[in-house]
Amino acid sequence: MRIALNARILQAPRTGIGHYVAELATALAGEPDVQLSLFHGWGWSPQLPQTTTPGYSRLSPLLRRVPGAYQARRWLEQKRFDQSRSKAIDLYHEPSLWPLAFEGPTVITLHDLTHLRYPETQPPARLKEIERRLSHAVEQAQLILTDSQFIADEAQQYFGLPAERLRVAPLGVAARFHPREPEAIDGVLKAHGLEHSQYFLCVGTLEPRKNLSLALRAHAGLPESVRQAFPLFIVGMSGWQQAQLNDELKRALAGGHVCLAGYLPDEQVAQLLAGARALIFPSYYEGFGLPVLEAMASGTPVITTRCSAMPEVAGAAGIYCEPDNPQGMRDAMERLIEDRLHWQACREAGLQQAALFSWERCAKVTAHAYRQVLGG
Repeated sequence: MRIALNARILQAPRTGIGHYVAELATALAGEPDVQLSLFHGWGWSPQLPQTTTPGYSRLSPLLRRVPGAYQARRWLEQKRFDQSRSKAIDLYHEPSLWPLAFEGPTVITLHDLTHLRYPETQPPARLKEIERRLSHAVEQAQLILTDSQFIADEAQQYFGLPAERLRVAPLGVAARFHPREPEAIDGVLKAHGLEHSQYFLCVGTLEPRKNLSLALRAHAGLPESVRQAFPLFIVGMSGWQQAQLNDELKRALAGGHVCLAGYLPDEQVAQLLAGARALIFPSYYEGFGLPVLEAMASGTPVITTRCSAMPEVAGAAGIYCEPDNPQGMRDAMERLIEDRLHWQACREAGLQQAALFSWERCAKVTAHAYRQVLGG
């Protein structure tokens, strides 16, 4: 099977969908009948594009200022993508919301329906594009992959899709996420002024649906001495409407017990996850929630919200609180500090839960979907 996979997102700093594309492409190499061609926006490659730094796209300033610039880039990408005809592609897989035009069979991955559930968390221009394009994308696709059953159920209900057009392909966990001895990560922790198992970690783009305010308020509710001993360390690039957080974040940073690290390389994030007392993942809505799985695989307990797909990923290993209850999250944080046996039980349960997920499994489900669409 000659498969075209749109990998343009890998030119950006990798967040959720970028990691999905990179890990899936790598795992699909283990499927002997899958031959991938990766489209990187301006051409084709058999290999994964290199990740660039924030601000990678030279067109980004134009997209903010010049009417029609986004459509112009899409037009150029479509022209380059049309070279697929000369590459004899059997099937096109679009891992994001908006597939390019393709005359042959198409599979898309629908990661979430944030624009429906929380439209206020999307930039207006992006929301308009999603609303304009997504219904057409769903119609174009012969089969739709989702990361979780939660999103499959939402998509079936919203679009009125028959169940046979949807396949759940749960995400996996990269090899870099595993338990590590304290001395193995001492260098990274010291570089950030941290001590092993003496900090709470948040990972995610700074935007409203990630609900970082809950983590900030929960941490602020801890006694001063506890906050000093267990700071809150936040990793993530700036996102849509971060300004909503600015005042609260500034107050937290000024207190000296919260640190905002910005975007960090993947290996540093993996080491930070392995060294944390717990991952705090307070999101309102996720189609999967990769950091939850990555933390559990690293031997780190997870405090998250009982929302969207998070219970599906964390299972019985997760420590849950309501998304508007900082007191509940504060209590969960405090117990993980004070009760070593509880912390150890959560760690072991997380490792068992994470073992249920793999990128190889995701690739097998995906390859099977390709075969079904192509009649194999």
